[in-house]
Amino acid sequence: MRGFAFFDRVSRAFHDYPSVPKVLVVVAVSGCGLVAYAEANPERKLASSSPVLTSAEVDNKKKKVVVLGTGWAGTSFLRNLKNPDYEVHVISPRNYFAFTPLLPSVTCGTVEARSIVEPIRNIARKKTVDVQFSEAACLKIDAVNQKIYCRSNVENNLNGQEEFVVDYDYLIVAVGANVNTFNTPGVVENCHFLKEVEDAQKIRRTVIDCFERASLPTVSVEEKKRILHFAVVGGGPTGVEFAAALHDFVNEDLVKLYPGVKKLVKITLLEAGDHILNMFDKRITAFAEEKFQRDGINVKTGSMVVKVTEKEIFTKELKNGGEVSTMPYGMALWSTGVGTRPFIKDFMSQVGQANRRVLATDEWLRVEGCDKVYAIGDCATINQRKVMEDIAAIFRKADKDNSGTLTVEEYKAVINDIFERYPQVQLYLKSKQMKNMVDLLKETPDVSKGSAELNIEDFKTALSKVDSQMKNLPATGQVAAQQGVYLAKCFNRMEDCEKNPEGPLRFRGEGRHRFRPFRYKHLGQFAPLGGEQTAAQLPGDWVSIGHSSQWLWYSVYTSKQVSWRNRALVVSDWVRRFIWGRDSSRI
Repeated sequence: MRGFAFFDRVSRAFHDYPSVPKVLVVVAVSGCGLVAYAEANPERKLASSSPVLTSAEVDNKKKKVVVLGTGWAGTSFLRNLKNPDYEVHVISPRNYFAFTPLLPSVTCGTVEARSIVEPIRNIARKKTVDVQFSEAACLKIDAVNQKIYCRSNVENNLNGQEEFVVDYDYLIVAVGANVNTFNTPGVVENCHFLKEVEDAQKIRRTVIDCFERASLPTVSVEEKKRILHFAVVGGGPTGVEFAAALHDFVNEDLVKLYPGVKKLVKITLLEAGDHILNMFDKRITAFAEEKFQRDGINVKTGSMVVKVTEKEIFTKELKNGGEVSTMPYGMALWSTGVGTRPFIKDFMSQVGQANRRVLATDEWLRVEGCDKVYAIGDCATINQRKVMEDIAAIFRKADKDNSGTLTVEEYKAVINDIFERYPQVQLYLKSKQMKNMVDLLKETPDVSKGSAELNIEDFKTALSKVDSQMKNLPATGQVAAQQGVYLAKCFNRMEDCEKNPEGPLRFRGEGRHRFRPFRYKHLGQFAPLGGEQTAAQLPGDWVSIGHSSQWLWYSVYTSKQVSWRNRALVVSDWVRRFIWGRDSSRI
């Protein structure tokens, strides 16, 4: 007992004094290993040496930044913000960050829910920035008066103080998105979603309930078949991964516990398009469809769900002339894209974006029409400016001597700014296998004849097709995380870049933009297909499928956890599953 008391005191010391350097202590006691870990924050020492300010001086100096949401975008912004000149107020209905790529694993007991969540207050307490958190939902954004209206998410008696108003100097909207049901009747009432940790836990309970109900002696065989028919609507990464995880859960664990019904289980994947995983390389799509066919997962492409009742799904078979068919089911998961939250729709109406699907921002992630409001993650999309909209302004800016033509020197002086301001130019050159803009200009009439100067019409002709390469970024955690990191770095350098702008030329104005525009760097994507096999599509069009990619998936998803606690818990869950199998208890 003395030994455990000693370790208890050591543990408290690590937590009470986080400024102690990072230490990993491993002690062996009677064959058992005990591990103590502490994570230092040396920047806190620097704060004590700074001048002491009165509360009034601090209030006058600091700008208030309100962050809505604790998902990938909001948490990445918070973790990377280092400028102590800001006072940060985080507002979200959930007081934790969830590692959403592992939600399908939570549905089947491979990973526990507590392993993939990290309390926001735990992240905030390690910051040198002044951070406050409120567990509440945003009801309305008033961009004119720079206020947001919120309602407490805590279910207790607050004496009528459930709603409150928060002022801001800068607002970061990072609230993610709802599931898009396309107004299909019965979806909300009868289908499961997989956006939150609570959704995964609910699915896990429902799967076990289906097996328990089907095992009752009073249930007919036909009813057992219906109960044990699991339908997945949507052939994207989430739907495919859940179908694969459920198949492994059933065939590796549940059939041992429910041997009497193992031959009645059926999993169906419904996709309205021609193929599943259509955002991946065709080789991955073909492999996934073949593997699901071998595993007994029924993949129905060209099937559009038009209605869902308590026991049946109605689908329109697009390959059979639109014939409507019915399919009995026991549990259904709906995974078909993202939709806009109600208060975001209201805000979009305020700023003149009522006809858009999501918030439109510029290349610096500012909401169009609001200088002090930024939007990142699934709730927004970048409205990339077209080259042809600015072609005359670009030409005038490059034409230093106002001669009406561009010389080689004048053209070279702005080419880097064009590349930085309009990324579609480089994408177009890559698609046409051109080395640089010179190859593109050679296609114009005058340059092809040997002319050393370029007029406005030739300039327009050369760049007339580059806007065809403009694409919206996918609604993924990878995009949201990179946007959060980018925006935090902008806030860290706000004052410096006001004095010394580092962005491209302002073609429609004077000087330069403060910052370089946001650029998404695709780092690859995974599609776990079950049976310890994963498909990986990495930069450079490199595709890997099989067991080796599964180990790469393990490695990447371990390293991407936001804390060492999460890493340890996730790895321990995987080890437990390898040794004892998945947890099939209903809690």
